[in-house]
Amino acid sequence: MRSSRRRRTVLAATGLLAALALTATACGPGDDKAAGGSTPSASQGSASGDDKIKVPDDIRDRLKQHGIDVDQWKNGAWKNWDRDKWLGEAEDFVNPVIDGLWKPERMKSAEDPDKTISAKDATADQGVSDPEPDPVQAQAEKTPYHEHAAPVGKVFFDSPKGSMVCSGTVVKDVNHPGKSNLVWTAGHCVHAGGDGGWYRNIAFVPSYNDQGKSEAQLGTATASEVAPYGQWWADWASTSQEWISGGDETGGAGAPYDYALLHVKPEQGGKSLEETVGNALPVDFSAPSAREVGAMGAWGYPAAPPYNGLKMFKCVDRPGRLSLDPALPAMYRIGCTMTGGSSGGGWFRVVDGKTELVSNTSIGPAGNTWLAGPQLGRGARSLYEQMSKEYGGR
Repeated sequence: MRSSRRRRTVLAATGLLAALALTATACGPGDDKAAGGSTPSASQGSASGDDKIKVPDDIRDRLKQHGIDVDQWKNGAWKNWDRDKWLGEAEDFVNPVIDGLWKPERMKSAEDPDKTISAKDATADQGVSDPEPDPVQAQAEKTPYHEHAAPVGKVFFDSPKGSMVCSGTVVKDVNHPGKSNLVWTAGHCVHAGGDGGWYRNIAFVPSYNDQGKSEAQLGTATASEVAPYGQWWADWASTSQEWISGGDETGGAGAPYDYALLHVKPEQGGKSLEETVGNALPVDFSAPSAREVGAMGAWGYPAAPPYNGLKMFKCVDRPGRLSLDPALPAMYRIGCTMTGGSSGGGWFRVVDGKTELVSNTSIGPAGNTWLAGPQLGRGARSLYEQMSKEYGGR
């Protein structure tokens, strides 16, 4: 039985990998559509053409409502994580651009927001959970990433523990076809859950280290080699209310709802993220049963040992179910050795020859033998539609 299951997984994985290769963009960092430079993007470009960072009035006003001065914030006040200054409600997200903050060296030093669960939690409610999957060794993605993988990148942010990193995926915007500025990631990559608030200085770098250079090689790499399509700062983020109220350091009751969506903007210019990288994936909100799916693939940038967060990896396996509580939705679970830093990275499957995002990496065990991700149903669709309608056209 085990040998038969493994063989079916390999066959399904081959189809998924082939489909992803076909949907990858042919636009490279040196092509017309690639972003030039890698300074942090502004939330609003200058109409006069000067490249001075602008802070949109709505962000300035939201900060002012909480007694925060924008200039003080950009000069270091954002490091104040006192409860009164750590905004947590859904409508409180603010993310003013701090020019030059995410330098290549700071990106390399960003740590993973490790999300592990105890052995007791992992085996809870075995009547609903499927048996724990065999580990699947993560495979390094071929380079350059923009030619071989889905539009995956790294999500950088600051937390009370320091600079952190997750993974994310460029997804389509149904109300702005061909011009999406939306990035899918995990809720715990943007918000601390019930014990905290929104993280700060959230930026997305698509195809980070596109050529897969080593740490030594990156020491002399140019900014454009580290961030070939530039940096895209989030001017809005949304995550589930269940994560905001119930998420915690080990996932908690918010784990089955651990997803988030970023709306990002470049420093200057009128091209969207999708136009710039040349690709975006549709999101599947049908929450298919794990037993109906032949294979799912998880992509991301694992940062905890034995990985260092500099290269993109992938795992493909047949999914099973993981239930942490009979009152909560089951999660998808696949065998995978990727570690923290891959959090938020997209899970993909092929439907009628088309690659779709169906989940994202949320939690895993201390032994790093599997990953679990939320099912994306009506709640995720509602979050996506609201983001597209209210912020997609900005």
